[in-house]
Formats: sequence, C-alpha cells, structure tokens
Amino acid sequence: MCREVWSASEGQPPLGLPRPRKVVRRGRMPAPANETPGSTACAVQETSASRLRVKPAQSGRQAAAPAPSGPGGFPSTCARTYPGFEALLDAVAATGRDPGGDALEKLRSFGEEAAVGGTTLRALVVHHLSRARAAWPAGTAGSDRVLAAVQLAVEALCEGYERAEQLAVRQQEAARREFIDDLLYGSGEPGILAERAELLGLRFSHAHAVAVAEGPTPYTEGDSVPRDVERAVTSRFGERSILLTTKDGRLICIAPGDQRQVLTYFAKQAHAATDGGRAAIGRPHPGAGGVVHSYEEALRALELAGRLALEDPVLYAADLLVYPVLTRDRQAMADLVRTTLGPLLKARGGPEQYLETLTAYFDAGCVTTQAARSLSLSVRALTYRLERIHQLTGSDPADPRHRYALQTAVIGARIIDWPAHKA
Repeated sequence: MCREVWSASEGQPPLGLPRPRKVVRRGRMPAPANETPGSTACAVQETSASRLRVKPAQSGRQAAAPAPSGPGGFPSTCARTYPGFEALLDAVAATGRDPGGDALEKLRSFGEEAAVGGTTLRALVVHHLSRARAAWPAGTAGSDRVLAAVQLAVEALCEGYERAEQLAVRQQEAARREFIDDLLYGSGEPGILAERAELLGLRFSHAHAVAVAEGPTPYTEGDSVPRDVERAVTSRFGERSILLTTKDGRLICIAPGDQRQVLTYFAKQAHAATDGGRAAIGRPHPGAGGVVHSYEEALRALELAGRLALEDPVLYAADLLVYPVLTRDRQAMADLVRTTLGPLLKARGGPEQYLETLTAYFDAGCVTTQAARSLSLSVRALTYRLERIHQLTGSDPADPRHRYALQTAVIGARIIDWPAHKA
C-alpha cells in the first residue's frame, strides 16, 4: 500500500516509492556527466589496472608478469575506437547493407594495430560494444542490420587481433630458431649470441654441456616426442637455464655443466620416448664456443656408437675419448687395418665372420668360453676360428705381443667401415 504526500510549500511532486539513492558499487566510480559510456569504462579499467600494478605478490609465489606493452609495463586496458565506427553503423541503418570487404579489412588492420599497441582483446571488444550502444542509430527500422554490422565489425577486429598474435608467435619462433642455428653452428657474433642467450636463460659465463638424442625417425619442434620429453624435463627441473630444441631431426638439450643430472634425465626420457633411441652427452665447456664443442662431441659419440655397435642407451663423450685418438690419423689407421687384417679377405666366406669372432673374443676379455657363448658357438668352433686367423694373418690373438695390434685393427676396421670401404 502506498500513500501519496503533497507539500505545497516546497512544491514537491507526489511521492509513491522512496526516492532512489545513488549507489556506487565497490571498485567502480560514477561517470561524470560529460563522459560517454566508452570513456567511463576506459577510466574504470585503467583504475583497476593501476591498482593491480601495486598489489604485492603472494608469499611463496611469483606474480605472473603480463606482456610489457602498455603504460607501466602492462597491457593497456584502455582501447581506442575504430575511426568511422559510428558512421559505419549509420550507413548500415540507412542502407540496410552489410559493411563491404574494404571496411572489414580496415577493421582487421585496426585490430592488428591494437594488438601491437598492447590493448587487450577484452578491452577492445568491450569498448566497441559500448560505443555501438552509445551511437545506436535513432529508430528501430534497421536494428537487425545494425546488430549484424556490429557482429561483423567485432569479428573483423578479433580476426585482426589474432592475426597479429600469430605473426608475433612466428617471429619469436623464427628468432629462436635463428639463435639455435647460430649457436650450434658457431656462426654468430659472440657478443650478440650472449645477449640473445640470456633471454632464453643461458649464461655463457658458465660452462655448458649438450646432450643429443636420436630415434628411428627424425623429429621436429612440434612433434609429440619432443613435447613429451620437454614436458618431463621442465616439470622436474624448471625452464630456467635449460634449452630444449631439435636440430637435424635430433633432440637437443643444453644445460649448465654442473647440472649433469639434467642431461642424464633428458637422455633417459629421450631413450624411452623414442622407443629405444640412443643419446650422447658431451663434456662441459665454457662460452658460446664451448656449446658448439660439446655438441660436436655428442654427435661424434653417436656416430661412434653406430659404427661400433655399442648397446649403451646413454653414452658419455668423456668415456669415448680413446676412439678419436685412434682415428686422428685416419690414413695411418687405414694402413694398420689393411696390413693386419687384409689377409682375411682370402678366407672362404669373407672376413666378416672372423672380425665378428675377434670382436667377441676381445669384448669377453679373451675368455674363450664366454666369447663362444656370446656367438652361440661351441668352444671347439671358436678355437678353430682363432687358429685360422693366426694362420692367415700371422698374428695370434692369444699372444699378448700380437693382441694389442689385432684389437686396435679390429676397432679401426669398425670405425672406417672396413672391408665395405676398402679404400
């Protein structure tokens, strides 16, 4: 029930319900009379952003840092209006036709500029919806067409915004790939490489080591295997000071030289993810050139493992230093192989079975029974082969005086792929 009250002395109108009170919601400010809805939203968003900038991070956690594009190093929450936006809506209301292709492309370009300028997508869309409401054409005859035009305009703005974001991602990925190529090829300027490396968490003032893993098939950056390995490594050790990438179809991990557990864990994860692939870890070296050196050591270790048929899933370049020493003078090694093992070419069936026998015999520590077991031969058959090798080459594998030259020649034959490449 409502009673009407009339006060003639004051000239007030009859009152039904109590006069509404102005309520200012918490966190928002009333708009001045001379401001439009769009400018009011902009001021509120800017005030909120300024409050967020001074809010301290919670204890024990680091506050996420937005992209440093707007004032104060934060994305701008205040958006500009596309020039001619109101005129576009008026034209649609008057003609009943949707905006043309040129107008939509200009809107896309404006969306790109907004993304580059640091405006958030939410601020851009909300601001233009506010301007559409403020500039709504008089009358209702063209309301459907105007709504459709607003939808097209907002879609075009978002498309341009997304296009700018995709371009930025591609540019960042291209810069990262260029840095990795320059680093692993050793072709970049050291000072520039050091600056770019710090952006990725690498400090060349410390020594770094490189681990390289290969599988049955080549891998690229976006494949599932590199993503799985990267997720496993970063979830355990974090992303700081570690660089994971791909190069020439192989998985690469660069880590500080004093964090060997990172490289070992990467190698084991890569071995599992590649279904039995092989990984090698180079020695730590200082500077940008040290990264190249460690990378090349890991590659040589993988190559040696393939030629020597090493079965270890994880290889360490420091454990294989004797092999580069043996092959440093490749011509001398080839002469030793031809001189020592060349007579085996005259054997019936070729020299392969005798090379296999010598390899198993030396790997077993010159224990005949163990070597015969590894070859699935009887001790008598293995002994016959060793005697035949003695007859053909003049070197007795059981004689310590001949053993070293024979074993070195066998290792050299596997490294230079003899007798397939007799030259």
